[in-house]
Amino acid sequence: MTDEAPDTYDVLVLGGGSGGYACALRSAQLGLRVALIERDKLGGTCLHRGCIPTKALLHAAEVADTARDGARFGVNSSVESIDMAAVLKYQQGVVARLHKGLQGLVSAASIDYLDGFGEVTSPTTVRVGDRTVTGRRLVLATGSRARSLPGLAIGGRVLTSDQALGLTEVPSSVIILGGGVIGVEFASVFRSFGASVTIVEALPRLVPAEEESISKALERAFRKRGIVSRTGVRFAGVTQDDSSVTVTLEDGSTLTADLLLVAVGREPVSDGMGFEAAGIVTDRGFVPTDERLGTNVPGVYAVGDLVPGLQLAHRGFSHGVFVAEDIAGMNPDPVLDRRIPKVTYCDPEIASVGLTEAAARAEYGEVRSYEYNLGGNGKSQILGTTGFVTVVRAVDGPVVGIHMIGARMGEQIGEAQLVVGWEAMPEDVAPLVHAHPTQNEALGEAHLALAGKPLHAHA
Repeated sequence: MTDEAPDTYDVLVLGGGSGGYACALRSAQLGLRVALIERDKLGGTCLHRGCIPTKALLHAAEVADTARDGARFGVNSSVESIDMAAVLKYQQGVVARLHKGLQGLVSAASIDYLDGFGEVTSPTTVRVGDRTVTGRRLVLATGSRARSLPGLAIGGRVLTSDQALGLTEVPSSVIILGGGVIGVEFASVFRSFGASVTIVEALPRLVPAEEESISKALERAFRKRGIVSRTGVRFAGVTQDDSSVTVTLEDGSTLTADLLLVAVGREPVSDGMGFEAAGIVTDRGFVPTDERLGTNVPGVYAVGDLVPGLQLAHRGFSHGVFVAEDIAGMNPDPVLDRRIPKVTYCDPEIASVGLTEAAARAEYGEVRSYEYNLGGNGKSQILGTTGFVTVVRAVDGPVVGIHMIGARMGEQIGEAQLVVGWEAMPEDVAPLVHAHPTQNEALGEAHLALAGKPLHAHA
């Protein structure tokens, strides 16, 4: 856009992460004039400090474990060392290629990309440097950042996932504060790279948002890997010196390690951006919305991690597409958190969609569930993995939740989310043919059992 062109748009998108760029791209596809405002790098947390760089580390960790365990499969291999400089070069190469591709997409879509800090000055205007742009609709997509606990300062040997992604050496020992998704993923990486790992989680179990049986299976698997879990105990304080960090817990015990990774969740980025001055209601930094992602101010939307609920890149992406289509008058179906798949990429992987058995029982009353053990799955035996697939259905009703743990279970979540999203009956899924030998068969077997005709399983 030239300087002489009017600074007026159909859609202003504040934030260039998963939700923001998806909204901008889809809006442009639909013929809307779009400005996308981003103060950092296009792609946001997911591409640069979250999903992509962490999963690159996790793949490197998987390669290390495969080499270390090669003799189990008749391949005599070992891990000589972990070259973190080379690992980071591989990681950053993946990020750079994806970043370049995304920049090309935005450029080709004729989106006006404004590089700088955006401050909301009214429900229809955003100031970027010395320039003010106006939009018929405003979409807030400012994302989230790693948070800490009161009195727990980040620095030195105390770090968040942001700093952990750039470590140039493998620590000999790590304490991880928080046993949610980020905590267990980094625990898995550090252990695979050879570090001693202890997880501290205030709640009674790891990954507390998952089905309880999943948590128990993960804790067992982590014990076998030598990862120590301290659950049901809270953080009290921390001290550090030049060589170590010591964590004190509320039960009076202490833990000492090379590093403390703070993985206690993420907080929305909304402070100092003019939201309140523009009349936009916030709650602990989040921006509440209705089911169509509209805020309390007409014409202003919020998407992604800024909206209370699941903090997942693909949720933000779906939010962005939804809002673009809503603005364009297409009346899309709302994006429901209960239909959004979740994957935790530790070893073993966790994948789930829909309601836990407890949540399903609270909503539907009587439910049935079936747990299919991967021990009966040929491909899982070949891979040497253990775990299970649990399918939950309302009695005489549809499948409302699917929960999985085991190697590569994240690759099975696609079919699982279709089953839950389309409210399929087990009897609808049972006739579908699943290729053999695949782990995908485990989903088929579980649905066969719930439909009353188990084959490689017990009813």
